[in-house]
Amino acid sequence: MISKFANKSFFLRLGSGICLIALILGTIIPGGCILLAASLLVSIIGVFELYRVLGIEKRSLGFTGYLFTLLYYLAIYFNYDVIFPLFVLFLICLLAQYVFTFPSFKTQDVSNAFMGMIYAGVLLSFIYVLRIMPDGQYFVWLIFLSSWGSDTCAYVAGVAFGKHKMAPVLSPKKSIEGAVGGVIGAAALGAIYGAVFSEKISLPVKPAIAFAVICALGALVSMVGDLAASAIKRDHEIKDYSNLIPGHGGIMDRFDSVIYVAPIIWMLLGLVQEFVS
Repeated sequence: MISKFANKSFFLRLGSGICLIALILGTIIPGGCILLAASLLVSIIGVFELYRVLGIEKRSLGFTGYLFTLLYYLAIYFNYDVIFPLFVLFLICLLAQYVFTFPSFKTQDVSNAFMGMIYAGVLLSFIYVLRIMPDGQYFVWLIFLSSWGSDTCAYVAGVAFGKHKMAPVLSPKKSIEGAVGGVIGAAALGAIYGAVFSEKISLPVKPAIAFAVICALGALVSMVGDLAASAIKRDHEIKDYSNLIPGHGGIMDRFDSVIYVAPIIWMLLGLVQEFVS
């Protein structure tokens, strides 16, 4: 059994994973400007990876996307009120480039530029947005329990019980049994986490219950995020978005589920705080 895993590829992936976790801990725990800068950098790289797949990473539409990713992060740091006008201005700038350089770009290039910035840039920023909430130093870890935690539980359940394919075209190795195990595992992790830190968290319901439900829902969403990233890769016939993280691929490969889960966790916590009493 040991020899099965004792190979260069395994240790490369393990080493990269350890370094990645260390970087995550080193930025999320202190939070503030450190996390903001790290999130911005990761978002820019993610947007670049996605734009490269879509063929606009070095074109003017791509550079407009990078610029507005930066402006968006400045907005969430200084003034949330300008975010909606910023998105409108972003679309106007993309359409202006489309018009004044016609026929250099196709309609789908404009759509891809807008979607790529929202998908890889904005959604990922919710790690920072969640971290700066009251009790955010505890809430932010729900993102990773729902995504990476459920992924690990799904893998174990899939290996042990997997028989029925969940998405045979996009991801042949994923099974319905694994998905169920991932949801149950994420709920259990959330319940344990909530119980451990219950006295430090202010919620209108018991944190163990709230976190179990939130992580279960987050796990379901994380699977969609994983499959969405896989669908884009299949659509463009690539294996990984990049080789930035040895053994893991690129930012979009490693954070595919995190990107999807982060805003959902933020919304679910908002609903709990707003409507549950």
